[in-house]
Amino acid sequence: MATVWTAEAVRAEIRNDDKVKLAGFDVDGILRGKVMSVKKFLSIMESGFGFCSVVFGWDMHDQTYYKELSVSNAQNGYRDILARVDFSTFRRIPWESVSGKGSVRQCIPFFLVDFLDPDTMKPIAPCPRGFLKSINAKVQAKGWKALAGAEYEFFNFSRSTEITSDNPVPSHPVPPNPATLAHLTPGMFGYSITRPVLNADWYYSVWENCKKFKVDIEGWHTESGPGVYEAALEYGEVEGMADRAGLFKYVVKSTSAQAGIVPCFMAKPRQGLPGNSGHMHISLVDAETNDSLFAKSEPNPDAKYPDLAYLSPTAIHFLAGILHGLPDVMPLLAPTINSYKRLVENFWAPVTVSWGLEHRSASIRVIAPPTAPVKSTRFEIRTPGADANPHYVLGAILGLGMYGIENKLELPVPPLSKGEDTSRAAAGERLPNNLKEANARFMHKDSVARKVFGDVFVDHFGGTRAHEVKIWEEAVTDWEIKRYIETV
Repeated sequence: MATVWTAEAVRAEIRNDDKVKLAGFDVDGILRGKVMSVKKFLSIMESGFGFCSVVFGWDMHDQTYYKELSVSNAQNGYRDILARVDFSTFRRIPWESVSGKGSVRQCIPFFLVDFLDPDTMKPIAPCPRGFLKSINAKVQAKGWKALAGAEYEFFNFSRSTEITSDNPVPSHPVPPNPATLAHLTPGMFGYSITRPVLNADWYYSVWENCKKFKVDIEGWHTESGPGVYEAALEYGEVEGMADRAGLFKYVVKSTSAQAGIVPCFMAKPRQGLPGNSGHMHISLVDAETNDSLFAKSEPNPDAKYPDLAYLSPTAIHFLAGILHGLPDVMPLLAPTINSYKRLVENFWAPVTVSWGLEHRSASIRVIAPPTAPVKSTRFEIRTPGADANPHYVLGAILGLGMYGIENKLELPVPPLSKGEDTSRAAAGERLPNNLKEANARFMHKDSVARKVFGDVFVDHFGGTRAHEVKIWEEAVTDWEIKRYIETV
C-alpha cells in the first residue's frame, strides 16, 4: 500500500537528511527550484515559503517579457509569490546521492510545489499545476475521475568526441553550436531491439531512474529517426500523470548528462526528419466504480457514424468539445516557434480538426471496440508536441472535453475514413500555421479559450507567447545569412 505523506510522515522520513530539493513548473514546463536545508524546510513545510515571482515574469532563457504580465510587475513591486509544498509528490532523486546527518550518504529528498497568490492563497492563474487542478475539480465535482497517459518521442545526440579521461562529463549540457551535434545512432530503425545495445548503460539507466523516481514507464523503444526514442508513461489519474510527464524530462536530461548524451524534446530538431510528438491519452471513469464513462459494451445500431458505435453520449460530447476548441487553444499544445515546423503535411502529424477510429493521421484517434477492449476506450490527442507543458496540454484537453459535455456539443466534422488523410474533404479546418496566428486566435475576445480558461490565464499565457513571437521576428537566422550574404 502506498505511503500517505502527511507532515508527520515526511518529518520521520527526512530525519537523517540535512537538505531537500524543491521545485515547481513554470509556463514552459521547466522546473524552477532550489536546495534547502532540512532545518529551513521543517519551518516552512506546512505554511509555504516566498519564491521570486520573476519565474513567471521571464522566458525560458531568463529574459524578462517585453510587456509586463499579471504575476511579476512594477505595480506589485515584483513581489514574492508563495510556494507551497505538496507532500504527496515526495520521492528521492536516485542519481543524486549526497551526505546527510552523520555523513550518511543517501539520495536527496525531492518535492514539487504549487505557486499561490499570497493575498488570496489560491494558485496564480499561470501555475501549471494549479491550472490543471482547477479544471479537474469540475470533473471531480461530478463524481468522476480523469485518467491520462503520455507518450514522448525525443531525439538523442552524442557528445562522445568531447569526453576524455580528464573530462568524463561535459561541463555544459549542450555545446556552443548544437546544430553540429551527431545523432546518437544513424538512420531510421524504429522498434529495434538491437540498437539500444549500443548505449545499453544509458538506455537501462533511464528506465531504472524513472522507476526509482516514481515516473514508471510502460514501454520504452527506439522510434523512427536517427537516435530517436519513445517512452509511454504508465496510465493514471490526470494530475499525477501531468507531474510524471514533466518529471520524465527531468530524469532523461539528468541521466543523459552523465552519459555524454543530449536529449532533445524540440518538436522538430532536424529538417526533413519526423518531429517529436507528445501524444496524450484521456478517458473518464466513475470515481467509485472505475467504470468507463466513454464506453458502451454493446454497439449502438443507430450511431451517426460507425466509428461512434461503441462510444457513450458523454464520450461523443467530450470529443466534440475538443474538436470545437482545438483551433483556439493551439498555443497550449504547440507553444513554440519550432512547434509548427512539426505540424506539416506528410510527416504523420495532424494539421486539421479531424478524428477517426484508430486513425493516426487525425488530430484525435478514437481507441474503442471493436479494435480495443471496452475498458481501454479512450481518446489519443495527437496534436501536441514533446515541447509542450503537460499540465497545460492535459488541462486544455480536459477543459475542452468538459465544455463539450456541459454544452452537449455535436461533432463539427465526420470521421476520416480509412485511407483518407487530412488533406481530403472530410477533414475540418486547417489548424494555425504558426505561433503568431495561433496566439491571435487564442487571445481573441471570442475565443473558446477565454470561455473555458478565463481571461486572466489567457492574457498571461498569451502574453508569454507574444513575447516568443517578437523575439523570433527580430532574430537573424543562419538560413538568412547563408541565403543572402553573397547574393543580394
